[in-house]
Amino acid sequence: MYVIGTAGHVDHGKSTLVQALTGIDTDRLKEEKDRGLSIDLGFADLTLTDGNQVSIVDVPGHERFISNMLAGVASIDLAIMVVAADEGIMPQTQEHLDILELLNVNSGLVAITKKDLVDSEWLGLVVEEVESFIADTTLRNSAILTVSAVTGDGVQEVAAHIASSLHNSVTKRDLGRPRLPIDRVFTMPGFGAVVTGTLIDGFLDKGQEIELLPKGNKARVRGLQTHNQKLDRVGPASRVAVNLSGVSHDQIERGDVLSSSGWLSTTIAIDVHLKVISNSPRSVRHNMFVTVHIGATETIARLRLLETDSVIPGEYGWAQLKFDNPMVVVKGDRFIIRSNNRTLGGGVVVDSKGRRHQRKQESLIHHLEIMENGSDIEIISSVIQLSEPTTSHSVGTAVNFAQSDVDFLIKNMTSSGLVVVLSGSDVQEKYLYTSGGWSLLIGKVCKYLGEYHNNHPLELGLPKEQLRNFLELPHQVFTLVVLRLFREEIIVDEGLFIRIPSHERSLNSVQSESAANYIKSLEYDPFSPPTDLYLDPDILALLADEGRVVKVNDEIVFPSTHYSKIVERITTHIREANGITVGEVRDMFGTSRKYALALMEHLDHKGVTRRVGDSRVLK
Repeated sequence: MYVIGTAGHVDHGKSTLVQALTGIDTDRLKEEKDRGLSIDLGFADLTLTDGNQVSIVDVPGHERFISNMLAGVASIDLAIMVVAADEGIMPQTQEHLDILELLNVNSGLVAITKKDLVDSEWLGLVVEEVESFIADTTLRNSAILTVSAVTGDGVQEVAAHIASSLHNSVTKRDLGRPRLPIDRVFTMPGFGAVVTGTLIDGFLDKGQEIELLPKGNKARVRGLQTHNQKLDRVGPASRVAVNLSGVSHDQIERGDVLSSSGWLSTTIAIDVHLKVISNSPRSVRHNMFVTVHIGATETIARLRLLETDSVIPGEYGWAQLKFDNPMVVVKGDRFIIRSNNRTLGGGVVVDSKGRRHQRKQESLIHHLEIMENGSDIEIISSVIQLSEPTTSHSVGTAVNFAQSDVDFLIKNMTSSGLVVVLSGSDVQEKYLYTSGGWSLLIGKVCKYLGEYHNNHPLELGLPKEQLRNFLELPHQVFTLVVLRLFREEIIVDEGLFIRIPSHERSLNSVQSESAANYIKSLEYDPFSPPTDLYLDPDILALLADEGRVVKVNDEIVFPSTHYSKIVERITTHIREANGITVGEVRDMFGTSRKYALALMEHLDHKGVTRRVGDSRVLK
């Protein structure tokens, strides 16, 4: 399926030519019929000589309706540039051609209309003028046909040339992600909301759940039509009318985008390669405000030039467009910028999720150049590096490749050592680092752990949560990072703590003496050890980890040799007497209730005993 768009100056016969080709009057508004002037987009379908059907988008030619024209030509496969024989090249002829070039429409033909109004000599001069006009443009190889829609002379030749041109056209790719920029919204009694547009990518199915962006409204496809034919499924490049349920027409407007749920998101900034047209009335300046047209959408944006302070007519520059409102854009989309009702330039989107950049940086320009002209592997590497850790799904959206192609490339890049994939059986998503990014992460972890061990030599390791906060990673990603670091023997996982393999806790001579004296003091009264002794918390933690003492609570610490005897006597008593009370523990060891209660609560917590009324039994 292909879509044709008209272009040309007002009153040069675009709509009349379309009607001659199709039999359809594309002027549907009363005001258009009364004034004989196209105001908004018109639509028709044409069955070609080879039996194929194409859609035609007829655009208004008046300069006041350029925004409507732009909403219709954003996704066309072939352009019919219309020039009236009695007037020749006019201002909107030039502006429309500039727009077609900026949108990279490089297939088309020029129809010189109204040939019945001029003599052959004049017609020949107009043909020469048109040849010169398109000589250095994307339409330079296009046929120039003369036609009269009134007499029918040349109409069939136009139709035949459309068929031959489209026969050699490249079929629109299918990335499996349907996207329909909406150029018309209306309601039909008994059916509800209907939207129309050109399906850029993927398929739409009757009954499918869809999402309307940027608002995020969910709806369901109630019906599909192409060329007034009801279908259960439509594919890429189709002009399609979609009847929606679950949403009203007043919740939708031109410029919204219909897509399958989940893959597309909005953006407030895009990085672009900008061309300022030679006919621009002025240079573009850093931080100027412009009107931006992308797809069927029109919005205001601030233009941030990333290399220079201005771009003169006829030149290119790297830039960022910062929108006033969230927009739906993907890499590779074409755009137009205008100011004061004049077209200034346009170009291609190279990154649909523009970040805040420091201007005039070589590394930034290098990244943008890769995003526009790099190999698939270079583009994917650059995208991962910019947002690592990231997912394969996010990469697919950012580069605008088919997800299957992205997964295949990432698999090969992993095998060749360019990409590190983090995965785990308990985590569904896989996360990606470039090999360089992973090496940098390892360096950060080792340096941070080394500094922590130097400052806390007696601690078992660094608390995991502290490392996660330092790395600023989500819990799920951090879990996979720790797992991978452990497998690579970069770290030792100690449960709640992490350490480097070479870290060993040891006491110096002064600390060893303090520890020995502390244990000796505990053993002086082993069943009622003093609670007013002080020992450095790190030393005490080491003694507890080594099993030389047992902390039953924050206040009471038992020497481990006596603790073992205590537990053995308590458990033996429970087996013989079918239970023990806190009072019996107190009397058994000649201690106070404070110690006896702390012991039993500690054994409850450890799972040795459990409380039944006033007694404890073995758990």
